[in-house]
Amino acid sequence: MTPPAEPAAPRTLFVLRHAKSSWDDPGLGDHERPLAPRGRRAALQIAAHLPAQEISPALVLCSTARRTVQTLEAVAPGGKTLIEPGLYGASASALLARLRQVPNSTTSVMLIGHNPGLQMLVLALAGDRTRAREDPNRAAVANKFPTAALATLSLRGGWSDLRAGGAELTGYVRPKGLPG
Repeated sequence: MTPPAEPAAPRTLFVLRHAKSSWDDPGLGDHERPLAPRGRRAALQIAAHLPAQEISPALVLCSTARRTVQTLEAVAPGGKTLIEPGLYGASASALLARLRQVPNSTTSVMLIGHNPGLQMLVLALAGDRTRAREDPNRAAVANKFPTAALATLSLRGGWSDLRAGGAELTGYVRPKGLPG
């Protein structure tokens, strides 16, 4: 008689929008805009939040935009980091396709990027819009996914099987709601 199969390790996706960027230099292209002072402060608030919530992703996928890389540096989540051009301005479907390429042995991923792709990804993974009335986190994400917002999703299955409705939104924080 063979023993029952071990349950799959739970997988967690952390979706972090870059912190507030500066518009001080109108000559800079969108990709080159740095963090504003307010963005630096917000990133540091998220940085303090991560260890308090025992958030330490195994893999970090980050857009190449200057503001996302500076957010990554300020937040310093740990884990293996990949800075990828394809994440800059990516749609929810492109982000989903990228996440499906993550090895199923990876237990947690932090995705650092841009709206509207991140917000649409979180809403798609969290599922049906009718549940928004019952889930205050989903309703809050549907209303606004501001700079430096962090959504936490618990996956139902492996990365390669990730699909719309395939995750549960288990957390949502914004710097405004954090101390500091």
